[in-house]
Amino acid sequence: MYKYLVRPFNIGMEARLRSVKAMRSTMERDADPRPDRRLAILLAAEKLFAQHGYHAVTIRQIAVEAEVPLALVGYYYGQKHELFEAIFAHWSPTIDERLRLLQVAVDAGGPDLLRHIVEAFVQPVLRMRASAEGEFYALLVARELSYASPEADRVLRTHFDPLAHAYIDALQVALPHSTIGEAAWAYQFALGALLHHMSDQRVARLSGGANTPNDASAHPMLVRFIEGGIRAAIVPPIAASAFPATTVRSSPVPSARPSTKRRQP
Repeated sequence: MYKYLVRPFNIGMEARLRSVKAMRSTMERDADPRPDRRLAILLAAEKLFAQHGYHAVTIRQIAVEAEVPLALVGYYYGQKHELFEAIFAHWSPTIDERLRLLQVAVDAGGPDLLRHIVEAFVQPVLRMRASAEGEFYALLVARELSYASPEADRVLRTHFDPLAHAYIDALQVALPHSTIGEAAWAYQFALGALLHHMSDQRVARLSGGANTPNDASAHPMLVRFIEGGIRAAIVPPIAASAFPATTVRSSPVPSARPSTKRRQP
């Protein structure tokens, strides 16, 4: 009787228990808040957003790239726009470093203050762009934050506007004759040059292969370019008045004389 009734029942129960344990283990593994799984989702989103754009990427694609269950993406980060913002929060130490270097430059002062401000603005970003872990983030910043979208606007206001205000204030310290409007324009022009250098690939073709895109060795030239542009654009009032606008006189146009040549019919 045991052979035909009890033993098959026990074997069946053991199989079901093994199945339940395996299912429970899978669920626990999927819900396990391990930093590597959380970080994998963040890096996958960063890479795909940088390559294809925020609106072209789905949560499912992010889960596949990160090799995690789809539900884990929402479990860790919520909605897609919250994951997008989490990427910039993850890189906030880079902003902190730029602010720290800026404070060091302002505290030191001196005739080279403007150059040191530009160095603090450029150097951490170029170093991050040259690193393997920062490549996609740099591309994401250059690509997505230039578009007028609600997601980009939230990121700019939260993470980058305080940085921008700090640099605009520093520019007015370095150039006391500047207005806040001029300093804000100078910041935006400097940002444009930096973002273009981070994402551009065309320079290799234009230089006939002499230049490498995003080359870190171009750092000194970029700093000189930004510093020189700001100095040329924001001139002291005395220097500006030393070059009054000149009126260019046009040469009188000679009056047309009647032709002595006979027209051909």
